[in-house]
Amino acid sequence: EVGLVESGGGSVQPGGSLRLSCVASGYTSLRAFMGWFRQAPGKEREGVARINTIPNTTLYSDSVKGRFTISLDNAKTTLYLLMNSLKPDDTAMYYCAAAPGGLWVGLDPTKYNYWGQGTQVTVSS
Repeated sequence: EVGLVESGGGSVQPGGSLRLSCVASGYTSLRAFMGWFRQAPGKEREGVARINTIPNTTLYSDSVKGRFTISLDNAKTTLYLLMNSLKPDDTAMYYCAAAPGGLWVGLDPTKYNYWGQGTQVTVSS
């Protein structure tokens, strides 16, 4: 099993920054891919960013590319999402997720087996 616990959400003005964290537990082979997803009210869950823990390759959605950065600590137990230049459209519940190794995994949420409880991000003036 894999446990995922997010933190770091909050309210921020447009143009501001936030850093989300996700502490992971469980076998590393079950979380070879780790990603951040978000879901706004009335919208489908969408992939934001993904990191392949070995060899640390990243993937971003077009909507956040150049503004968000996904990273993993050296122990591969804490996943981060640094969000800069935040916009009101970034307002959503943000979730951390993990998928086992084997087949390549992108930003499709249906490919992820393990999910955290989410942390709310609100961007408003």
